[in-house]
Amino acid sequence: MSGKAAELIWPLVHAERQALIADLGTLDRAQWERDSMLPGWSVHDVAAHLVDNALTTKPGFLRCLLAARFDFDRLNQRGIEAHRGASPGQTLQRLRAVAYRTSGPPAAPASRLVEEIVHGEDIRRAAGLERSYPHRALELAIGYQARTGQSIGGASELARRLQLVSEDGNFVLGLGPQLRGARLDLLLRLTGRAVRPGALSGPGLALR
Repeated sequence: MSGKAAELIWPLVHAERQALIADLGTLDRAQWERDSMLPGWSVHDVAAHLVDNALTTKPGFLRCLLAARFDFDRLNQRGIEAHRGASPGQTLQRLRAVAYRTSGPPAAPASRLVEEIVHGEDIRRAAGLERSYPHRALELAIGYQARTGQSIGGASELARRLQLVSEDGNFVLGLGPQLRGARLDLLLRLTGRAVRPGALSGPGLALR
């Protein structure tokens, strides 16, 4: 990604972090310990994972991946354990401290935008919260997922076989059987997350 594109992405990433910090500040302890939409992780776990993500550097990521014997589940679990505070308040303070960082693993900055939006939804949907995400942020995140292979967390294998059509604005990507829905739900589909029943429609819905 060019420097100019990165300059566009990082403010959007920082805005998503700040929005989630504000939302997390409204939750009680029981909500923090509620199961998130990500199987096996609580809301608190997801918040700690986002702290870990923000602190990650390319050399550090490679060292930790090697120590985890290239097991990404083990890598993520160790990151959660390292950055989950003794209380929700402590974890929230850690998230505030990293809100404006621009470091990350060896991937395009747009991957950080995907992480912030999708993990934000993992938390918000579990806690009964909603956010109106900026259309531009969603479109950049969808574009990244659509051109990135499944082996590194993307969905290009699916995206190249269908046409994504937003029903909350004028956004179309790709060619093929249409998959229609709100931008957020299209993004969630490209990250393998479950979407609400009826949120997506069209012949592209049958593609996997």
